[in-house]
Amino acid sequence: MAKVARKIKTGKGLRLKIVNPDAAGIDVADGEMQVCVPEDRDGENNRRFDSFTCDLRVICSWLKACRITTVAMEATGVYWLNIFLMLQREGFDVVLANPLQVKSMMEVKTDEADAEWLMLLHSYGLVKPCFQPGDVARQIRNLTRHRSTLIATAACEVQHMQKAMEQMNIKLSTVIRDVTGKSGMAIIRAIIGGNHDPRSLARLADRRCKASEETIAKSLEGTWDEDLLLILRQSVEMYDTYQQKVAECELEIERLMMRYAAQVDEGKAGALARAKKRNGYKNAPCIDVEKYAQALFGVNLMAMPGMGAGALMGLIGELGHDFVSKFETCEKFCKWCNLSPNNKITGGKLISSHIPNRKNPVGQILRLCANSVSREKSEMGAYFRRMKAKDGHMQAIVATAHKMARIIYTMVKNQKEYNPRLVGCNEKELLERRIERAARQLQKLNEKLKKVA
Repeated sequence: MAKVARKIKTGKGLRLKIVNPDAAGIDVADGEMQVCVPEDRDGENNRRFDSFTCDLRVICSWLKACRITTVAMEATGVYWLNIFLMLQREGFDVVLANPLQVKSMMEVKTDEADAEWLMLLHSYGLVKPCFQPGDVARQIRNLTRHRSTLIATAACEVQHMQKAMEQMNIKLSTVIRDVTGKSGMAIIRAIIGGNHDPRSLARLADRRCKASEETIAKSLEGTWDEDLLLILRQSVEMYDTYQQKVAECELEIERLMMRYAAQVDEGKAGALARAKKRNGYKNAPCIDVEKYAQALFGVNLMAMPGMGAGALMGLIGELGHDFVSKFETCEKFCKWCNLSPNNKITGGKLISSHIPNRKNPVGQILRLCANSVSREKSEMGAYFRRMKAKDGHMQAIVATAHKMARIIYTMVKNQKEYNPRLVGCNEKELLERRIERAARQLQKLNEKLKKVA
């Protein structure tokens, strides 16, 4: 593991110590790699390579010949990924740097200068590594993000279906809440199958629909234009295709989770006490995520209010099982999640405390979880409502997501199950405190009244 910066005292004052003498720097681009090693390792210590796979192997061989043990590179698009993974497989300690961190330290912007500066900064331990999960977790992350993209694209096809029906003056979306549900899809498939009789179509709706059969029949009286029927049919076909691809993606995710859990779980995780949450919401993964998360993290994160199967599946891919070992403290983990304010202090005064304007996938997941507890009758829900009354809805989402991040880190770090009593007071205790506070205020007012009288 690469070392961090250290100071040494000399006769001329403090100086930085070289903590990574066997360091190299790589400036990554689409078509070429600029690699720099210390001058005493090779006569031509700053070389340019192509980015083909055979060239990446040559880079690894050259670095080994130069006795390099650790390498620093910038996170440039997705071009860094292949060389990063290959160097890791060859046994190098690879540090992925945030370009914003090292940009201000570099001189003239050239590939040779960038590679040399990365090597120099890394030799003094001044390059902070970006968080990266393991290989299997990265594969799960890629598939969970791809699944989200497929679901979003399928939602666009639903909008195309609704637009085509609106243009034919078919008001199905006004009488049925979800046109992709059982009743809606049965009616739409019958329409593209050639059935245009409103009464016959209305009888296909489930009897549990709130709208009456007569109302549904009225909404199905349209113009039945051939061009719009073609658009509707193709939109339904595309929607079915995306749903099939989502199912295939979930099968591969489950296979990877099974393999990941088998690698990590060494019998340390105890018996799974299920959270008994409803998993029938739309687009919920058809995977027993709770079981695999228990094997990976050692605790049941599903027990936390607001945590669903989709969110937990995303956390597995984004974090991996060993994320607590890569963040020294809970505060650093929350800051990485972009859930902590960026306090700027000058002259002893706090001049700004805004959260940075950047998106972190884990932070986005926890924000969605926090928003879902706004009406829950739990300690987390009570905390959300207290924050909302104090600062507003958006601030309450961030504050609750921050608390969830701290809870997740603490649960995994200490291997302790979720304890709602440590979150805060429940609704009943809060009301009792308000009554006591109001009683004290009333007593003070009575004492003032007696003094005036």
